[in-house]
Amino acid sequence: MSAMRGAAAYGRGANAYAKVGVESGVMSASPHQLIVMLFDGAQASIRAARIHMQNGNTAEKGKSISKALDIVNNGLMASLDAERGGDVAQRLASLYDYIARLLLAANLRNDEQSLDEAGKLLEDIGTAWRDIGSQPGAQASGQ
Repeated sequence: MSAMRGAAAYGRGANAYAKVGVESGVMSASPHQLIVMLFDGAQASIRAARIHMQNGNTAEKGKSISKALDIVNNGLMASLDAERGGDVAQRLASLYDYIARLLLAANLRNDEQSLDEAGKLLEDIGTAWRDIGSQPGAQASGQ
């Protein structure tokens, strides 16, 4: 019994440590790095959803897809600046909307193909975003 309590305490401690690490990373991240973190979080949620879908764990699959949707809608979509971003921002908004619809379809129909397509699109955009950040001067300018 005490081993279980010790494991539970360790789990809580590890979770608290991870949360502090994430919060510290967010606090010290540039705007560009924050967007990269959103892409990473969405990808992680989609991977988790795929595993839950394959294992028939409907509730956890739904939670993971909801988290990915939240990141797409309230993170990536909300970070777009239509005024300064012009046509690029409009195209990204349309793409994020399409990704959100794919995630909803994946959840509703247990459609792994829709989940994979959403993940692939996010990976492609995230890779482009990372490439922009690796250009000389991109971090200094806050891009």
